[in-house]
Amino acid sequence: MNFHEYISKIRSFLSYKVFTALIYCLLAIVLLLILYHNMKPETYDMEKFQVADKTIRSPKTIEDEMKTAEEREKAAEAVDKVYVFKKEMAQNRVSLLTSIFDFVSETNHASEQTENTEEKKEKDTKKEIPIEDRLKVLKSKLTENVSEDITDSISDAILISLLQANETDLQKTKNIVIQYVESAMNEKIRDEGLNDTKKRVVDQIKSAGLSEEMEKAGEELGQYAIVPNDLYDADLTEERKKQAMAEVEPVKILQGQIVVQEGHLIDRDTYRQLELLGLLKSNPTMKPLIGLALFVILVIGTVYTYFSRVDLPEEKKQNYLLLSSFIFICSLVIMKIIGLMDAELSDIAYIFPAAMAPMLIKILMNERFALIMTIMLAACGSIVFHDGISGAVNVEVAIYILFSGLAGVLFLSGRNERNHILRAGIFVSLINLLLIFFLMFGGSGQYTPTEYLYYVLYAVVSGLLSAVFAIGLLPFFEAGFGILSTMRLIELSNPNHPLLKKLLTETPGTYHHSVMVANLAESACEAIGANGLLARVGCYYHDIGKTKRPPFFIENQLNIENPHDKLPPETSRDIILAHTTDGAAELRKHKMPKEIVDIAEQHHGTSLLKFFYYKAKKKDENVHESDYRYPGPKPQTKEIAVISMADSVEAAVRSKTNPTPDEIRTLVHQIAQDKLLDGQFNECDLTLKEIEKIKKVFCETLNGIFHSRIEYPDIKQQKVIDSGTSN
Repeated sequence: MNFHEYISKIRSFLSYKVFTALIYCLLAIVLLLILYHNMKPETYDMEKFQVADKTIRSPKTIEDEMKTAEEREKAAEAVDKVYVFKKEMAQNRVSLLTSIFDFVSETNHASEQTENTEEKKEKDTKKEIPIEDRLKVLKSKLTENVSEDITDSISDAILISLLQANETDLQKTKNIVIQYVESAMNEKIRDEGLNDTKKRVVDQIKSAGLSEEMEKAGEELGQYAIVPNDLYDADLTEERKKQAMAEVEPVKILQGQIVVQEGHLIDRDTYRQLELLGLLKSNPTMKPLIGLALFVILVIGTVYTYFSRVDLPEEKKQNYLLLSSFIFICSLVIMKIIGLMDAELSDIAYIFPAAMAPMLIKILMNERFALIMTIMLAACGSIVFHDGISGAVNVEVAIYILFSGLAGVLFLSGRNERNHILRAGIFVSLINLLLIFFLMFGGSGQYTPTEYLYYVLYAVVSGLLSAVFAIGLLPFFEAGFGILSTMRLIELSNPNHPLLKKLLTETPGTYHHSVMVANLAESACEAIGANGLLARVGCYYHDIGKTKRPPFFIENQLNIENPHDKLPPETSRDIILAHTTDGAAELRKHKMPKEIVDIAEQHHGTSLLKFFYYKAKKKDENVHESDYRYPGPKPQTKEIAVISMADSVEAAVRSKTNPTPDEIRTLVHQIAQDKLLDGQFNECDLTLKEIEKIKKVFCETLNGIFHSRIEYPDIKQQKVIDSGTSN
């Protein structure tokens, strides 16, 4: 039992969804196992105040939040208090003093009594109105009309002395006090320098030559008027602190930075850093493993998304999924082996055959998924080959694998023969060389001539290994998964194939007929977007069953009597109908691809063998039509439907002598219409529009290739078309 049969047996026990889910799960598990070692953080058994037995570097860049907080606190503490100089306060205090002196003058003037307004004789009324009353009046004015309650700060004795002073002394005191207060307030005064400023103003007033009473009043008023004008702004100070903290760059432990040097003591801070990095066995970090799990989910999600949207039958889609998973895993295993060798041979990662998997996927599946495979391999390679550098991925290797894989896909021609794969591998080597020199010259490293030689060798070997592995693994994947690739079809089209040589030597007429049908079918399939190469190769083998009884098919009856003339219709029927099942059995015996076997088995569908049916009906009216139909099944694909029409059309036109274009068009239309009405195309997705295209291609091709032919009697023509002699 081969691998394909084994998988088919497993599939028969499980539903499609269960088996598909199992494939995804196994792929995820394998991916986790392969990448786990590269993502697993290395931990150390160390304790505080222990002497380090090795130098430990940081495997990643991470912020030291505690250190960052400390630095920000220091920055905030270094910010000086912010003071705001209120320049307008000088005028405010001067205005306040002016108001005090003005209220004193007003109080004195209001207390004066004038005996008659005509003489306007000034009388001294100060003695007449008690000083206590005038004090009350003054204090009420100071309380009501001034925003600041002065009476709490200025003693009554001072106010009384002001009320008792004459106008001249009062005005002099006012001018002196205002002058010195204004001068002092125009300078910055803070709380801590307030007393010094007041003392200076007092000294200035003392030296002004005022009377004793006015001097005391001036000193007290001057001290009262002097207040801080350079004020502490708590909000602005806090804002400056926050700004200073924000300007502090986060303190980071950088990738590759030495955390502890060999032989040095592990102090508290060093131990905390090791703990923060998850490098201690007592406190390992799970973040890298969580990251790996997310990466695996991303890869599986990419594969799932692609296969959920691709338009293929479920069984074929599942085969492709299984095939791509095996190729992906094979590439990862090779990658892992090279990754383990990288510890001994520096930068041997560049020898990885990055183009192998993309080329295999393009040959066996399609170009689109080959590109997706390239991207996934580049991502995995960046993880597997990241040892020896700081960080979780190796970007240089990822770029190398990406462009190497893309080169393999782009340079592999559509024909995909083995020599074309080798040629693509050579082109991949050239691209690898360009990439290697780009990475070497683009970096800042210094390389010796020997190192240059090694890198060149790695690049060339990588491309050649990709081609060699692709060529070597291709037959195993084709046989193991039942994949009929373009290369396999080209190999099967070789005339030296044992079955084709047998067909040519034993049934030359059938061989020629098969080649003619192949020309028709290939052109028609290409016109409707079907697989023309598959149709051509399938036509070569579709009548291989006729090699079992060659003389019973008219194209092989060269200068001999037709044996069917002496046989009952039932016997002739069995011989003709058997060529499809005999052909399928022969092809299976030679391990031919399923698609080729299906063509041999289905190219007649369940069509009626009309000639022998009507011949039998003449003898017995009770003959069942179903007994004279091919066993089928009906054509399941467009390619087989086209071959079915081409088979009948070629036989019919060949039976005509010098057929005209009108005759060819009529025959083609009649045969296509008969098969359509007989329901032979009911199980394939062939449309009426495509049938019209097929008919047009048949007519154009037949007009160019057919010449004079022996014209058979009408009954013989019907026999040729319906008996399957060349169908």
